[in-house]
Amino acid sequence: MNASENIIWITGASSGIGAALSAEWAGRGAKIILSGRDEKRLAEVADSLDTETLILPFDVRDDAALAEATSKAIAWTGNVDVFVANAGVSQRSRAVKTDMQVYRDIIDIDLTAQIAATQALLPHMTERGSGKLVFISSIAGKVGVPMRTAYCAAKFGLIGYADALRAEMSVSGIDVHVIAPGSVATNVSRNALSADGTRRGKSDDVIDNGIPPDEAAKTMVDAIVAGQREIIVARGMEEAMGEIRRTPDQLLDQVAAMVAAGYMDKMEADG
Repeated sequence: MNASENIIWITGASSGIGAALSAEWAGRGAKIILSGRDEKRLAEVADSLDTETLILPFDVRDDAALAEATSKAIAWTGNVDVFVANAGVSQRSRAVKTDMQVYRDIIDIDLTAQIAATQALLPHMTERGSGKLVFISSIAGKVGVPMRTAYCAAKFGLIGYADALRAEMSVSGIDVHVIAPGSVATNVSRNALSADGTRRGKSDDVIDNGIPPDEAAKTMVDAIVAGQREIIVARGMEEAMGEIRRTPDQLLDQVAAMVAAGYMDKMEADG
């Protein structure tokens, strides 16, 4: 992948991993499309980048705004080469105390909206026969972690969608990458939802002492460029947990081979 020839669209780009990925790709010569809800913070990220940028602020749960943003993203240069589904919110609450609305909100933001954004862009990428889809899941999308039942449900689901999509796209020239970060030093814990859906407002020591966002972003982009399909970015116990639950490459190859052998065509033919 020659980054200087790529247009990278990143959601959740106003801070944290999204902002760090924007800086990493911009440093490699790519043009960046920045999306998120806070236009002012997106503009601050854009001003910090030494590259051409396009700011497309919208709420990922707004279908009309998503459709409009997708059209604008494609129209900017005529193509989107890499799409990073990064927007999301975490959780810090016991399941027994958590309002059902918290489950609905987190799954809507972290899973359903990411699927919707991808589905909106898929026709463009399949028509071109090229592109990369990058899904920012979590170690909590590989291993169930206490106090994060809604978050785990969403992040596990995102990996399931990405793995199935990768198999389908394996004959279409489109690459699908899943990233499972562990603790990265961002505001993810402060912005996490509590049992009643309010913002937690405080961080965790493990997050504050986590991987610096710029270091995590470099590891992620290096792995994407190298063609890795499942990318674990973590340290210590979190890395060990992720590696235990890593999906073997041979299994991913086996499912892709089913598609190459006509599995989908046969399923459609059989009705």
